[in-house]
Amino acid sequence: MRICVYGASSNDIDQAYLNAGYELGKQMAEKKIELVFGGGATGIMGAVNRGVLENGGTSIGVAPKFFDQPGILAKDCTQFIFTNTMRERKQKMEDLADAFIMMPGGIGTYEEFFEILTLKQLDQNHKPLVILSTNGYYDSLLSLLNGMLADRFMSEHVMTLVSTAYEPMAALSQIESEQTK
Repeated sequence: MRICVYGASSNDIDQAYLNAGYELGKQMAEKKIELVFGGGATGIMGAVNRGVLENGGTSIGVAPKFFDQPGILAKDCTQFIFTNTMRERKQKMEDLADAFIMMPGGIGTYEEFFEILTLKQLDQNHKPLVILSTNGYYDSLLSLLNGMLADRFMSEHVMTLVSTAYEPMAALSQIESEQTK
């Protein structure tokens, strides 16, 4: 199984987020789950990759060629795939993955999440999608989604397309249980 993990590229975040990323990577390696990610060497992306690789797992980094600058990319990935554009990058990660986990991140992470959620809503993607809300990071997003539901800008069905976890092991367990359905 391959899981695509979306998350922050910045190291200028609370250490708890980086620790959760590393722990997710470690647990993925222990379960023989391959990481697909945006190829970043830093932030949550880098932490998850280190967690995977330092515990005997494998990772596939995917990034556009213009990111290939010193210190930006995790060149120690088991495999690295270069794309021409960000759009190609997202498509490649989606194609490679069997499931998706959104860890804390910024605008890019939100954009990746909402694209997958939209594809699921349109019945174009049937792969599990989990929000990993470390330290309650995504509680405000969940409130926003519930507000959209309450105001009828979104159907109840959309809320069934994504699940939420607060710990790395819980996120992996949710994916495993959805895979067996």
